[in-house]
Amino acid sequence: MRDVARRAGVSLATVSFVVNDTKPVSPPTRARVEAAMAELGFRRNVLARALASQRTHIVALVFPALEHRLGGTALSVVTSAAVAASERGFNLVLWPVGDESQLEDYVSGGLVDAVLLMEVTAQDPRVPLLERLSVPFGLIGRTSEPGDLPYVDMDFEGTVAAGLDHLTELGHDRVALLLGELGPSLAGYGPIARTEAAYLEQVRERGLDPVVLRAPQDPRSGRLAAGRLVDEHPDVTAVLALNEDALHGFVNGLVARGRAVPDDVSVLGMATSPDAISTADPAVSALVAPGPELGRRSVGSMVDRLEDPAAPVVQELVACTLQLAGSTAPPRTVAAPVRTTAP
Repeated sequence: MRDVARRAGVSLATVSFVVNDTKPVSPPTRARVEAAMAELGFRRNVLARALASQRTHIVALVFPALEHRLGGTALSVVTSAAVAASERGFNLVLWPVGDESQLEDYVSGGLVDAVLLMEVTAQDPRVPLLERLSVPFGLIGRTSEPGDLPYVDMDFEGTVAAGLDHLTELGHDRVALLLGELGPSLAGYGPIARTEAAYLEQVRERGLDPVVLRAPQDPRSGRLAAGRLVDEHPDVTAVLALNEDALHGFVNGLVARGRAVPDDVSVLGMATSPDAISTADPAVSALVAPGPELGRRSVGSMVDRLEDPAAPVVQELVACTLQLAGSTAPPRTVAAPVRTTAP
């Protein structure tokens, strides 16, 4: 650091302030110090910086990879969160941790300044753990009773309403719901639980009969679910689908059973990534998940609280956006048979 100070024409203390980010330094002076660092090939010692500032400038994003596949929507959350963290002078690390004891080991080691939890369940056991450890944390999702917990989540209730509005305005009055099917370790998984509850409430309010299908999150299971729909509910003319990984198989399964999309059955994805829309054959209309917004806003609110503990707790719902790709249309009308009389 002495060489950097000499090259930049500043004190050793000023170089330390820049390197460790412990005190404000004027932009022109900071620029001279950083230029000298680059010219001399100086690299910050992350550990020394953490010791000096009592911060690691690292935020952990916890994703239970053994229980969930990192699909397109989740990946967009992760990548946008990493960019947002970098813009605020933080690094983001992805912890594929589902077990609370392992999470406790990681957090107790003082490796990170804060934690963001993904794939939140109704009674998520990670929340009381982090509260007990007194580590700053936020949720990308919600528990069943979030109280004053900080969260940024998709507006699943609003998404169901928007999907039903779109389909009923087209004339559909038999609208089914396709959901994912998860193991017992993720019972009460927020997106599925909230979507199902909102659907059941809203179809009844509209005087419609509910039809709920479940399928594991893979294309083959989606294809099998399409077969069940045709066999058990042949009068259904539209489907809302919250199961991105099964969506392609579901659409293909309908076509294989002789149901044209959208002429016979309209299909509308929910909380779906843009990639899932474009790669399906035929392409699928959807209420597109705001993955990038979830990542940016979650990191932004978390860093705000780290920099100012008095900052207000953020609880925010982000809407999905309707993107049409030709998989929804008015239901096919069947003409009444023509009666003839014998001469």
